[in-house]
Amino acid sequence: MVTTPHVLASEAGAKVLQAGGTAIEAVVAAGAVLSVVYPHFCGLGGDAVWLVADGDGAATCFLGIGQAAEMLPDFGADEAISVRGPLSMLTGAGLVDSWRCVLEHSAARWAGRLTLPALLDDAISLAADGFDASSSQAFWHGFRAREAADWPGFSQTFVARGLQRQPALARSLDQIARNGARDAYEGELAASLAKGLAAAGSPLTARDLARTRTREGPPLSLAYRDHRLLAPPPPTQGVTTLAIMGILRELGPSPAGIEGADLYHRLVEAVKQAFLDRGGIGDPDFETVSPAECLDPIRLAMKAAAIDPARATSWPHRFQTGDTAFLGAVDAKGRCVSMLQSTYFDWGSGWLVGDTGILWHNRGAAFSLDRGSANALQPGKRPFYTLNPGIALRNGRPSLLYGTQGADGQPQTLSLLLSLIIDRGLDPLAALSQPRFLLGRTFSDSRDTLKIEANAGATVVRDLAARGHDISTIESFSPLGGQAGIIHIAADGSIAGAHDPRSDGCAIGVGS
Repeated sequence: MVTTPHVLASEAGAKVLQAGGTAIEAVVAAGAVLSVVYPHFCGLGGDAVWLVADGDGAATCFLGIGQAAEMLPDFGADEAISVRGPLSMLTGAGLVDSWRCVLEHSAARWAGRLTLPALLDDAISLAADGFDASSSQAFWHGFRAREAADWPGFSQTFVARGLQRQPALARSLDQIARNGARDAYEGELAASLAKGLAAAGSPLTARDLARTRTREGPPLSLAYRDHRLLAPPPPTQGVTTLAIMGILRELGPSPAGIEGADLYHRLVEAVKQAFLDRGGIGDPDFETVSPAECLDPIRLAMKAAAIDPARATSWPHRFQTGDTAFLGAVDAKGRCVSMLQSTYFDWGSGWLVGDTGILWHNRGAAFSLDRGSANALQPGKRPFYTLNPGIALRNGRPSLLYGTQGADGQPQTLSLLLSLIIDRGLDPLAALSQPRFLLGRTFSDSRDTLKIEANAGATVVRDLAARGHDISTIESFSPLGGQAGIIHIAADGSIAGAHDPRSDGCAIGVGS
């Protein structure tokens, strides 16, 4: 089975699985298509975080995260990092290099045989021949219409509705297929990218591109009920998702039938307690908080004890925006991939690089200019990363694959979904269809409120407000609620999956 936020990407992954390909190969093909058909959320100019596990639960992470340029702009004391344009383009882009690493893993460990030319074929065809723009692309195209009017080449490249073609991107994908993934970092395509970045005014150079490399390492883990939850390490916020679940674990089993305001209050307060430690997360190559410290049972128990079941903790902390796309797959041998790819904000930096058709991400805006921050901008440093796909093991074997779009909302949505599935036994589609919450500011609402989707009902909203939550309702199945995907693998090997009703995607199962 494969699940993605766009049906064309799911179909590309399913085709690979049908042909006997590995889960990694399926997600490379699906992710390449998604880079074409979901240009507002992800692309070749962005990053990727992979969590992979074989059928016996042996897991590893691949962090395709670009590092800051060696020669950075001299930001003044009163300046801020730009959120769009060349001075937001401060970091390399790791997605394409991550394809190289995961395919090497697939070939060496999973007997994978497919190569980039075969896996990129669908993406190249869609970019060259065109496809119907998705409803999600239409929404974000319209949402940014005023800003995008000043983005070079944007209006000539991207449409709100109708046929979307990207011939320049098709040529770049073809170069990668013919010359290999490192062509985007050290070859012909890299030279074009370096020239385009320099012309735009980005500090990234050919040397910075060549230094961009995917890191492999072990995942973090936490025991929760009868599952072991896996998450990527820093600089991602995987530790935050695990901490939320650890606080819920320390609160004890959910009361029978807990729902409505009780369920949301419990989750929101656990989120607040875990988020208090998030400011210490940064690139572990530099000084940063220890994941072991954040997940220490004594610390988690103290945070659980600080939660008042009848009263909300005040919350003035700033929300970070960002958009991404989740892909998950399990192959015929039970090997799994949980993966997120992103250009950070919707439409990234807003700048297409030279004549490559590649929209570069604005991940540089994730850094802080506060020199005392764990996430302070420094040459060669990787920024704090919101991407945190997950895998849950049961009896040592993969049981759940999950992830979501949504920046700060990612751990919030994942805590809700995991609670609904593990604690309440909901199936993937039922869990994904439940009302969502989102704590803090967003790009479209600067109030520090607890956003609740309207289908939670007036009673829930009223009860949460009575406990001291500052509530604002958002539309049912709101784009602010994220686009999550889930695959559940039962003990008998049967598979159930779904992608978010808030997306344009689906899960596709492939018969053995």
